[in-house]
Amino acid sequence: MADRQLFTLVAILIAISIILSYSLSEYITILFGVNEFHFAIRQAIFGFLSMYIIWILAQLDPDKWLKPIGFTLLIGSTVLMIAMPFLPESLVSAVGGAKRWIKLFGFSLAPVEFFKIGFVYFLAWSFSRKLGHHDGMGLRNEFIRFAPYGVMFIGAMFIIAFVQNDLGQVVVLGLTLLFMLMFAGSSFRFFLSILSAALLFFLFFIFTAQHRIARIKSWWALAQNTVLELFPASIAEQLRVPTEVEPYQIGHSLNAINNGGFFGVGVAGGTFKLGFLSEVHTDFVLAGLAEEFGFFGVVVVVILFMWMLQRIFKIANRSADTSIYLFSLGVGLLLSFAFLVNAYGISGITPIKGISVPFLSYGGSTMLGSAFGIGMVLMASKKAKMDQK
Repeated sequence: MADRQLFTLVAILIAISIILSYSLSEYITILFGVNEFHFAIRQAIFGFLSMYIIWILAQLDPDKWLKPIGFTLLIGSTVLMIAMPFLPESLVSAVGGAKRWIKLFGFSLAPVEFFKIGFVYFLAWSFSRKLGHHDGMGLRNEFIRFAPYGVMFIGAMFIIAFVQNDLGQVVVLGLTLLFMLMFAGSSFRFFLSILSAALLFFLFFIFTAQHRIARIKSWWALAQNTVLELFPASIAEQLRVPTEVEPYQIGHSLNAINNGGFFGVGVAGGTFKLGFLSEVHTDFVLAGLAEEFGFFGVVVVVILFMWMLQRIFKIANRSADTSIYLFSLGVGLLLSFAFLVNAYGISGITPIKGISVPFLSYGGSTMLGSAFGIGMVLMASKKAKMDQK
């Protein structure tokens, strides 16, 4: 194993996720009429499978296997995402009219989680060949150089945001693409230009879907009293939304965090998971963690997560191969942005995006997709000059 610390940290996070899947799913098991260990057992299955995938990938030769695996994830998941709207309901799971999951042997897998890893690999592979330093290039030529990637990202954005109705994944992918561009050699001026364009696209996607508008209003209903104090009264009144828009999810999330205090109420002792906060073991796992394990538990998880990211970025920093450097960096950025988007959402700083916390939230797709990313980074790290400490 090239980096045992990274493998161990991922294993610890997976173990914590299994505990949380049991302790936070009490209400949902009663609601669905399943065994109290139902979600914990399923999470354990995906956890052990993820560790096995990481271990297997870490043993492979990166010169022989990294490229085929990366492109298989990209092409295979793209084909599946395009085909899913046309597949019968016996093969796909639909939520809110959007078909995001494929049913396999009693489980549901989301191809987008594997697409993200394949997409990051493609960007790293291509950026290392096409991009370089921007000296004397000019902003116009940088845009020309970026155009093919922009077209590809817009295509992916259409499939994920419109067909699968999942804007949160687009946000994570877009942020990862932007920062990979900068580290691949693009100028800061180009970075700001692309960021501005991305914000315009983001606003476009929000205002073209009623449920996204409602989600923004729900978030703003909670945040407006604090923010509008900074504005003159005349302007504040124009920006205020009606109070009947009830931000109950964020409100219950904040109450759960507050109820946990410093050391929490104890394992399985939380109350907001009992029907007040839906899907607490998935999208709101950090709120459930904060209630049952307190601020102390959240700090421990954050330290473990940051330590994992540090090992990934260390592999990137010590890689002489540009494609491996960018790929490792991209995987680290994917995991970072997913964690931040979720944490900001459940704490009311930003609207909720429905993004899972890697290796912590209940769900096989997110865990397996992240496992492929970690395993490929460990495989690639064999070409990096890593210390043995």
